[in-house]
Amino acid sequence: MRLRAGAAWHNDEELVFTEELGRPLSRRTVYKNFKQIANQLYLPNLRFHDLRHTFATISFQSGDDPKTVQENLGHHSAAFTLDVYGHVTDRMKRESAEHMERFIHSTIAR
Repeated sequence: MRLRAGAAWHNDEELVFTEELGRPLSRRTVYKNFKQIANQLYLPNLRFHDLRHTFATISFQSGDDPKTVQENLGHHSAAFTLDVYGHVTDRMKRESAEHMERFIHSTIAR
């Protein structure tokens, strides 16, 4: 699109997703397309903001440290990120219990 637009290109922020001339997408366009894609995937009625919670939870679940997740979300502190987005999933609880069990067995085996 940038090559096609030539001198008409206006993307000073170097955005990844833009309209045809490099300007930011409108909120309405993003929301409409998000709802359409979610509907096609048979997802429940989600808010666009729910993607942030999903991203944060998956990041923590994948082993990312709180400071990295904080930076990725653009928050002022890791404490805020943990308070708002630090959801503990059943999988995370199970993995924590397994870690503790391995630790206990390793100390008993000595």
